[in-house]
Amino acid sequence: MAFSKGHRLPLILFLLLCVNVLLAPAVQAAIPGTESRFSAYTITLLGLVTLCLCVYLFVVIFQPERF
Repeated sequence: MAFSKGHRLPLILFLLLCVNVLLAPAVQAAIPGTESRFSAYTITLLGLVTLCLCVYLFVVIFQPERF
């Protein structure tokens, strides 16, 4: 399944949001006290974005000829 560069971003955002929906309840259960569901989703999304940025930077550092 080949996607053009213009269609990759919406697909990546959709997959990121799907993973966020799956991980947010676990984050909400791990947070002590009573945090709102919005806070759990926000913390999970922040963690996923940080992980994606780390992977991207790792690839850029070790394969600079691709960029």
